[in-house]
Amino acid sequence: MATIIHSFGLQGIEGYPVDVEIKAIHGQPKLTIVGLGDASIKEAKERVESAIYESKYKFPDKKMLINLSPSHIRKSGAHFDLAMAVGLLVETKQVDTSIDDHAFIGALSLDGSLQQVKGVLSMVMAAKSSGIKRILVPQNNLQEAMCVKGITSLGFNHILDVILYLEGKPYQQIREDHDKEEPVSSYLDFSDVKGQDLIIEYLLVAAAGGHHFLMIGPPGCGKSMIAKRMPSILPKMSFEESLETTKIYSLLGKDHHRLMTQRPFRAPHHNVSLNAMIGGGLYARPGEISLAHNGVLFLDEMAEYSKKTLDSLRQPLEDGHVTISRVSTTNTYPAKFLLLGAMNPCPCGYLGHTRCQCKPHEIQRYRQRLSGPMLERMDIQKYVYPLEFFKLTDHGPGPSSESLRLRVQRARSIQSVRFKDYDHIECNSQMGPREIERFCVLKKDSQDILKKVFKKYPYSARIFHKFLKIARTFADLDGSCDIEKKHVIGALGARDLDKDMHVL
Repeated sequence: MATIIHSFGLQGIEGYPVDVEIKAIHGQPKLTIVGLGDASIKEAKERVESAIYESKYKFPDKKMLINLSPSHIRKSGAHFDLAMAVGLLVETKQVDTSIDDHAFIGALSLDGSLQQVKGVLSMVMAAKSSGIKRILVPQNNLQEAMCVKGITSLGFNHILDVILYLEGKPYQQIREDHDKEEPVSSYLDFSDVKGQDLIIEYLLVAAAGGHHFLMIGPPGCGKSMIAKRMPSILPKMSFEESLETTKIYSLLGKDHHRLMTQRPFRAPHHNVSLNAMIGGGLYARPGEISLAHNGVLFLDEMAEYSKKTLDSLRQPLEDGHVTISRVSTTNTYPAKFLLLGAMNPCPCGYLGHTRCQCKPHEIQRYRQRLSGPMLERMDIQKYVYPLEFFKLTDHGPGPSSESLRLRVQRARSIQSVRFKDYDHIECNSQMGPREIERFCVLKKDSQDILKKVFKKYPYSARIFHKFLKIARTFADLDGSCDIEKKHVIGALGARDLDKDMHVL
């Protein structure tokens, strides 16, 4: 009967159980690994053999067959090494232990030491769902593994320590200090931003309602400075959001050894490729939009990004996830992020100044680098105007990020109560037509204002709904149950660029 060792693989962002089956059979001494493994799994033969020799155990002198079950799923990664090595020692009776409720994850060095691997958090969560009681991981992955409650995670530095543990013998166990303070927030503070009160007010709306925001202004007016402070006013991450985000970073092997508690901020350069932005590659890995999940994706100089790359964001912005298909696999990754863009008002960047020589058709061509459908998805579009140096010195410090975050948190609390019966809605920007009809009821004077605006500007029904959702967020920030006239007026002032595009 074959020895079966429990381990786990990765399909996209989720883990799934893999049984490492080891059987000694008659034949020439040889180790064969089957089960649709990639090159790193095939190379495990040499790593496992060297690790067993270095640990003073005997490598089997008979034909050994290892099968990674289920055999129809393609597998990758070196994290099956530990399960293979333990299985070989158990199958050849060199280690006598019960391992039915244990699972093993870890890559081996030639000297038998255990190396950090990717995707541990997803695999430990899958182990808990599978009923595994204890999971053994490399020491460097232990803190990440212990984020999952309800399963015992144990960390080891060497395969010898694993064997000593399995045999019930004393070994050196390194304890993790879970009382260590969380790292201090790296977010910048809005108190540094002076003289941009109107922009900050609309940023509050964007943060409170999850509305995508586009800033238009000349170089040096503070667009990037403002954008980098956006995560500091977003609501604190829930435990579920932290787990989701950490799983993505763990999958890519990013240097995160504990649960992520700060919202991610991603700012890819404008020459980023389509695959790097959306995700892709041979194994359909996540891209920038998934790394920005539950955080902010900032596109500086937005008009300089390729049209194909920008338009590829349209579907994730609507659905909150992206599906990457390749010949060998299809993976779906979460991509629920706040899109923050910045661009110049014209090719030279100084529209309205004497130095600007841009013609109307040149300005129009420049702005049309952002397609109509993409612009429609930018809920708020505001001009950012520069301040003279001496006016800057006259301004005191702006409102702190903490005070702004409290306002956002109160508005989000109102929305969480409003949408408690809607599993797919967390904030106002995610409302559909039915929810808008129910929660965005306007009074007669507000309806009259909207009718006048829509006679002047040929807005689409999508933008009409955006106005209603933004007005609802203005009301939430004021703590108002009803959408009042001032809230509608505030929402109508949210699309500066659209108005100019209709004029040009």
